Amino acid sequence: MTQHHRPADEVVQTLGTNPETGLTQAQVEELRAKYGENRLKEKKKKTMLQRFLEQFKDVMILILILAAIISFVVACTGHDPMEFFEPALILLIVVLNAVMGVVQESKAEHALEALQNLSAPHTRVIRNGVEQIIDASELVPGDIIKLEAGDSIPADARLIHSVSLKSEESALTGESVPTEKDSRAVVAEDAPLGDRSTMVFSGCSITYGTAIAVVTATGMDTEMGKIANLLESADESKTPLQEKLAKLGTYLGFVAIAACVVIFVIGLINKIPPLEIFMTAVSLAVSAIPEGLPAIVTIVLSIGVQRMVTKNAIIRRLPAVETLGSASVICSDKTGTLTQNRMTLVRTWCDGQPESDAFDPNGETAEHTKNLLRLSALCCDGSVLIEDGHEQHIGDPTETALVLAAHKIGMPKDLINGESPRVAELPFDSDRKLMSTVNRVNGKLMVITKGAFDMMAERCVSGDLARAKEMTERMSADALRVLAVGYKYIDEIPAELTSEELENGLTFIGLVAMIDPPRPEAKAAVAVCHKAGIKVVMITGDHVVTASAIARELGILREGDLAITGAELDAMNDSELDAKVSQISVYARVSPENKIRIVRAWQRRDQVVSMTGDGVNDAPALKAADIGCAMGITGTDVAKGAADMTLTDDNFATIVDAVREGRGIYANIKKVVGYLLGTNIGEILCVFFAMILWHSSPLLSMQLLWINLVTDSLPAIALGMESVDAGIMEQKPKPKREGLFAHGFGIQIVLQGVMFGALTLIAFWIGTGLPLADLMNGALLLDVNEHALHSGQTMAFIVLAMSQIVQSYNMRTQRSLFRVGPFKNKNLNLAALAAFALTALILFTPARIAFGLELLRPELYLIAVGLFLVPLVVMEFSKAIGLVKHKHH
Repeated sequence: MTQHHRPADEVVQTLGTNPETGLTQAQVEELRAKYGENRLKEKKKKTMLQRFLEQFKDVMILILILAAIISFVVACTGHDPMEFFEPALILLIVVLNAVMGVVQESKAEHALEALQNLSAPHTRVIRNGVEQIIDASELVPGDIIKLEAGDSIPADARLIHSVSLKSEESALTGESVPTEKDSRAVVAEDAPLGDRSTMVFSGCSITYGTAIAVVTATGMDTEMGKIANLLESADESKTPLQEKLAKLGTYLGFVAIAACVVIFVIGLINKIPPLEIFMTAVSLAVSAIPEGLPAIVTIVLSIGVQRMVTKNAIIRRLPAVETLGSASVICSDKTGTLTQNRMTLVRTWCDGQPESDAFDPNGETAEHTKNLLRLSALCCDGSVLIEDGHEQHIGDPTETALVLAAHKIGMPKDLINGESPRVAELPFDSDRKLMSTVNRVNGKLMVITKGAFDMMAERCVSGDLARAKEMTERMSADALRVLAVGYKYIDEIPAELTSEELENGLTFIGLVAMIDPPRPEAKAAVAVCHKAGIKVVMITGDHVVTASAIARELGILREGDLAITGAELDAMNDSELDAKVSQISVYARVSPENKIRIVRAWQRRDQVVSMTGDGVNDAPALKAADIGCAMGITGTDVAKGAADMTLTDDNFATIVDAVREGRGIYANIKKVVGYLLGTNIGEILCVFFAMILWHSSPLLSMQLLWINLVTDSLPAIALGMESVDAGIMEQKPKPKREGLFAHGFGIQIVLQGVMFGALTLIAFWIGTGLPLADLMNGALLLDVNEHALHSGQTMAFIVLAMSQIVQSYNMRTQRSLFRVGPFKNKNLNLAALAAFALTALILFTPARIAFGLELLRPELYLIAVGLFLVPLVVMEFSKAIGLVKHKHH
């Protein structure tokens, strides 16, 4: 039940408490039994075993396990211990792949833990008529709590009494300036969170003033608790790459099963022993599955992650790298993300001057401006500590902006306070919207007053107030926060300090205007996003005028774009929002639920949505988005826990580097997938047609595993380290539904597979040394031709393994290899050398026996070299005549 719009005494009565004495111990125990502890619930974590077992859901992995079981059964029926080598090798690969997956996912969900850590550990409470300090987790609705500047707020509470109260709520609402609170304010029932001035909220803090409040909600019932619920209900969706690889695995599984069925039928018709058919089926299953693909994609992504760390971006989930590369919409929080989250003085206007002046601490500052800033700083409670060049702002950001400005032009606060000491003060309150101090200036008592211009104007007796009003309106229209400053001299300090006594008969001196400025690099980053076809949307808890001005300056709000409020968004249904979402560039005064609606509206348009933010209020949308980016310096632990990526320098421009890196990694993964699948298609066609034509497999399953895991995998990893193409940020984002094999890429892979299959069959035939007619008549089934079979398999193995190494160079680029430099990728050179050396090791040492290989006649090795160089010639010819084209999205 909402309490912000109800009178304080009515809320107190409803909760059955007393503002003077608080709850009794009996009431506390009864309420704790009803509501529980003032804590946030923790989400149940997956066990290590659950995470390990989840790795086996992949279709490719399940088929490999099936192949290992069949191979194991066959080995049990034989008498050669070496037959167990094959199933053991397959299972080892499966287990290693699962372990790698668990390691990558081992970081537990931190979002709810971080929310829990944000709750204040202790609080001052009145119970049984006695003020006491208790653990915040012991609070119950109805407790009377006391708050003062610097306190963390332990639970949601309705103010009973407040004096000049301000609460820092930027983490919850996105407001860059502390919110004024007033126990007597009249608030509408449907007021958004940021306008509920009669309430204070759990997880926020008091920056100014004092208050007594009654707790209205604890634990999961608080506004922060609702966000925790939203986090729990926001499902984590699969990234585009995960979806595509999952589909690919399913298709390959069906291909393998269908091919195995055909082979089994052919084998039975030709009266081949069932065990032998089973072993051939295993070979076929192994050839159909790119065993190294899941692991290689993980490794390529990991390499990308390491690169991104050097560019100030930390990735929490590996597939997020690729998703960011696909991003077509970036929904960004304003405060602390696009802006600096620090109020800064930007303009001043002194009475009698024709125009306002831009404040430049490095330039020449006029005497009248210095005097205005000196008086402004004297009338401030905030302070700025500067140690080793690092600024620490203490107090209200508006005041610290003035203190810092004065400091920068040679008037540190300690110095001016020493010269003109404060002898009395009248604190700010939200009714007067003014603050006054009495300082001894040059031996005289001076009253300095600062505050809202409309309140100041009626108390001034001199100064060009009409011009001042015009300047105030003009600067406010530019989203500047404007304060007026006035002064007067008095003979003595009044016995009773009142507004009527001090804040009347003032001389107007001038205006100071501040803003939470845009980050200098954000404008360029937004421009690059537009060039890259990425829509940037500002989502903030701030006011629409302020948000629009910043968005316009950054290039986010352009001609024809809309800026709307959370209330206007609430008035729209989903279909209305879907119709307008592409036109809306700014959302102001929004709630956490609004943010998720915006993200999902874009997702319904098949867009890949990235959400950046730093506050608690951003966390649910960070999790719901395709990729969430949290700020590392100003970001709350909650935001970091919910995000996929953290920007360690809080720099919006880092996102551009991350998108560029993500696009480059996706392009490299596409090359890797194409390279591996070309090989696997070649293996399937080779084994399949050899069985149909000659009733024998040209490659054993162990030989296929070696090719897939050594001569394929090593170059594939190096291929994934290819440098990012220079013009990649001038391409449009690829559509969300665009397949991995779009733009004729799938056809290219199939044709390359046909080439490998044909070359391997030719090598097998040449290696057997038998006439083609004998092969067609099943001559290899005869025991007398076992030597011919092993010779043919060795020749097929050499040509297929080595042609893969050659093909890895072809896949580097869609342009001619010799035009871009064939050996520029040093990692690929090393990988190719290692794969060549390891393959030579099993060909020319006794290890060849385990793999069913044998030594060949010298002339056969020369023929093999000629055959495995064919892909280089064919691919260069295809590129030259335009069969393989350089594609842009």
